[in-house]
Amino acid sequence: MDGGADCVYVGLRNDTNARAFPGLNFDEATLVEGIDYAHRANRKVLLAINTYAHGRDLSRWTAAIDLAARVGVDAAIVADPVMMAYAARQHPELRLHLSVQGSVTNHEGINFLQREFGIQRAVLPRVLSLEQVEQTVRQTSVEIEVFAFGSLCVMVEGRCMLSGHATGESPNLNGVCSPARHVQWVERQEGSQKRLDARLGGVLVDSYREDDKASYPTICKGRFEVAGKRYYTMEEPASLNALELLPELARMGVAAVKIEGRQRGPAYTAAVTRVWREALDALSREGVAAQRAATWHAALGSLAEGQQDTLGAYSRPWK
Repeated sequence: MDGGADCVYVGLRNDTNARAFPGLNFDEATLVEGIDYAHRANRKVLLAINTYAHGRDLSRWTAAIDLAARVGVDAAIVADPVMMAYAARQHPELRLHLSVQGSVTNHEGINFLQREFGIQRAVLPRVLSLEQVEQTVRQTSVEIEVFAFGSLCVMVEGRCMLSGHATGESPNLNGVCSPARHVQWVERQEGSQKRLDARLGGVLVDSYREDDKASYPTICKGRFEVAGKRYYTMEEPASLNALELLPELARMGVAAVKIEGRQRGPAYTAAVTRVWREALDALSREGVAAQRAATWHAALGSLAEGQQDTLGAYSRPWK
């Protein structure tokens, strides 16, 4: 938030959130400390409780909802309708946001969850075109939040089976896509060259030469051999960057833009946030966000995954 974010989203140190990597996230004491710091700066904290509760034991998820209400988070980001129902019943004062993990891609689904559970904001999956986003905004009174910068998920969030197929652990149940305990980095010699193989659950995802830049192995961004050719079969590593769409997103009434920060370093998160803060402030003052566009794009480009960015599904010129 020191970089200019209005809201910061966080998770607990368990599988109730979709970034349950070792070493990340908050316990109750650090969450309370963070909330106090944010509120003194007039900023908000949103607690992600956005995995799906296990049928055999709901206690960790209900306890997370109880904690969110008790410590005064500004909203809980929830995917599981069972947890929405619990929160609405037990803590009607707790503001609810629909997580992208809820995988809701149309206004009817959003409006249904508003009627049933009182959700006040919905985060849209990164598979909708700009036209579809606008149609959704027009047909719901729920605030709409969209992803603006960060890793591009090529699936409809909440429905990805690739990581679970390789590891036996569903991201939506266990809280991690490509769990670290299933990742292997294997050095080997190939002729006169050394190579580094990246495997997930035993599946070879990619192989790098010594001078290659290696990325964290996910199935969707792996290079595979198809019909005798080896390439990024599903998606080449690149960051979603919607900065040039900011005036259009504002015009259509999008309530918030989301910057991926968890599972990222503080320096990265602060640098990205500062650029977006400057662009938003320029848009608010001048009605446009283009005066320093070249500088902003250069700064974001240096931070993008694979040193390249894309508009992703927002831009579909073939339609």
